[in-house]
Amino acid sequence: QVQLVESGGGLVQAGGSLRLSCAASGRTYGMGWFRQAPGKEREFVATISRGGVSTYYADSVKGRFTISRDNAKNTVYLQMNSLKPEDTAVYYCAGNRAGPSVDAASFDYWGQGTQVTVSS
Repeated sequence: QVQLVESGGGLVQAGGSLRLSCAASGRTYGMGWFRQAPGKEREFVATISRGGVSTYYADSVKGRFTISRDNAKNTVYLQMNSLKPEDTAVYYCAGNRAGPSVDAASFDYWGQGTQVTVSS
């Protein structure tokens, strides 16, 4: 069982930036970020292949967020720029033994989540 631990969340003003990190205790293939705002369902944010060549983003974050990974450190990152109040949510890191996916059901491992709050 691979353990995932997120870090880097916090409070930021609209237009600001944050970088989330997710450290894995073992090898993973596809990695992804999802988020859940209060009263809403968990939604896909971004995903990346093991080699980092394939990345996919939700339309709502495309051009503002960048997912990347460092396999030597078993860590995936989410650089978030031009943050908006609607980006406020708990962000979850996920990993699997298959590959990148926009479907939460495709992921085997999940972190505990990190809160991101964007003030207007």
